[in-house]
Amino acid sequence: MTRIQNFTRQGLRFDVLDQGPEDGPVVILLHGFPQDAHCWDQVAAMLNARGLRTLALEQRGYSRGARPRRVEDYRRAELSADALALADAAGAEQFHLVGHDWGGVLAWDIAQRSPERVTSLTVLSTPHPTALGHALKTPDQLKKSWYIGMFQIPALPERLLTGRIGGLTRKAGIPEETAERYGRHFATAEDLRGPIDWYRAMFRKDGVSGVHAMQGIITVPTTFVWGNRDPALGRTAAEETAVYVHAPYEFVELDAGHWLPDLEAAAVVEAITKRVTSTGSAAA
Repeated sequence: MTRIQNFTRQGLRFDVLDQGPEDGPVVILLHGFPQDAHCWDQVAAMLNARGLRTLALEQRGYSRGARPRRVEDYRRAELSADALALADAAGAEQFHLVGHDWGGVLAWDIAQRSPERVTSLTVLSTPHPTALGHALKTPDQLKKSWYIGMFQIPALPERLLTGRIGGLTRKAGIPEETAERYGRHFATAEDLRGPIDWYRAMFRKDGVSGVHAMQGIITVPTTFVWGNRDPALGRTAAEETAVYVHAPYEFVELDAGHWLPDLEAAAVVEAITKRVTSTGSAAA
């Protein structure tokens, strides 16, 4: 196995937080918006104490050296390939996979595209993309997802959010120190352009989700963790997700909101650990 701080794919340089025992089973952690790889700090520390090696990827558009300017560069296939390239760089032929928010969308996608590499899957907050696509036809989920339409406008969302991420995440209950870090990470419109391009790519061919959501069945042992007070992702899609997993599956409902890695780290770690150990073999 290889300890890494960064890797390169297609000329883009990605930062990685590689922690825990170097020879431990590998758990890849994929963050969402507007977060960064450090959203996993509490989760990673507890997983490391249980003998697991964690690789938290600073994703495309977030890593300073991986900010392509074309919307099409944020298609689902490219984003998922970044995570697989991380596993290759770390020497992990197989790995456990965990994703939250947009990272959850990619986790579903990677488990479908490359099930032979994913030993177990734990997704936080984000239901299976097909279930979410169905839910978007209901008034409740459509209302929750109003901002997706606003994010399709060129340039304006970045300007509106500049200087506001810290305050918005603080208002959502994120601790002061963490909210300030997110505010620094997304301090300028340029910092926000790539992450918001994930939303714009939704409606392109092979987009992240939405109208071009994947339709496939998941055959990897899976746990889906959802907060029943999530303001963006409702119950309809959360409960329908089970339909698309044809493998050992557990649905964990928490009395919580959306920011599970930051605010519900202990419960998240329990769900991940249970899923990892239930596979009967550890990825390394």
